[in-house]
Amino acid sequence: MSVDRSTAGASGTASGMTSGMTSGMTSGVADSPATRLQALFEGHRLTPTQRRIAHSMVRRAADVPFLSSVELAELAGVSQPSVTRFAVALGFDGYPALRKHLREVVPAEPAAEAGTYNEYQQAVEAEIENLRHLAELLADPRPVQKAGRILAASRPLPVLGLRAAASQAYGFAYFAAKVHPDVRLLNEGGTMIHDRIDAAVRAGASALLCFALPRHPREVVDTLAYAKDAGLSVVTVADSAFAPVARFSDLLLPAAVGTGLAFDTACAPMLLGRVLLEALCDDLPDAQARLEEFDANAAARGLFVE
Repeated sequence: MSVDRSTAGASGTASGMTSGMTSGMTSGVADSPATRLQALFEGHRLTPTQRRIAHSMVRRAADVPFLSSVELAELAGVSQPSVTRFAVALGFDGYPALRKHLREVVPAEPAAEAGTYNEYQQAVEAEIENLRHLAELLADPRPVQKAGRILAASRPLPVLGLRAAASQAYGFAYFAAKVHPDVRLLNEGGTMIHDRIDAAVRAGASALLCFALPRHPREVVDTLAYAKDAGLSVVTVADSAFAPVARFSDLLLPAAVGTGLAFDTACAPMLLGRVLLEALCDDLPDAQARLEEFDANAAARGLFVE
């Protein structure tokens, strides 16, 4: 990204899967246990319970080849028979055959023990691991670059995020409005949300960006289905490639959330949103000029103390 952000106003400022998205995210990072696991699940129609198991396996990719079916069931919060049915759905005779296969294609040592870490430190360590996984996925920048082109071309650009994802959508929309001429934040649900999508389409919108985090509200899934029917291309940042919103997304970019505390933590989705902002700027030729204009106006108004 060539845009200069040194000035004060911009200093804070970047299947289940569709059309080969997973392969796009994983090419170039074949040595990652998580991406090898994700490739294993491609092309299979999984039930919601099976997607939950798959998501848990991707999040703990280094440990999975060493887990029993009971341990995996506990990790995913499902029954042990569900794990067996999941293995059969992937084409294996049972879970032992799946685990044997995983030990061959996902060679990895068990994750280091948490040792003397307290629960707060463990939550931070889990988020660091989520960020490492995101870095592995971004080794192939093409999906994010494609998303940037799609979003930059949409005038206006609606940005959707409800409940837990509302802050992610707000943060993206706040910064995107500094470089994009017409960003429309959709962070409150209700009967008006379809009207606002209709208005965006009438104004010329061609795409919608969605932030989707657990627990996934039914209204988000319904809204994405409506947006697709209205002719919008849907780019989604979600916690997993197997999230319920995947089937209504033309391009899904996964970023895991942390689950070690009473409330989920979403450092990786937030960072991925900033990366998307970077890609958006790359495809807006007047991004630099808009940032400079904002900084000049901010200075004239005394908007910032520094």
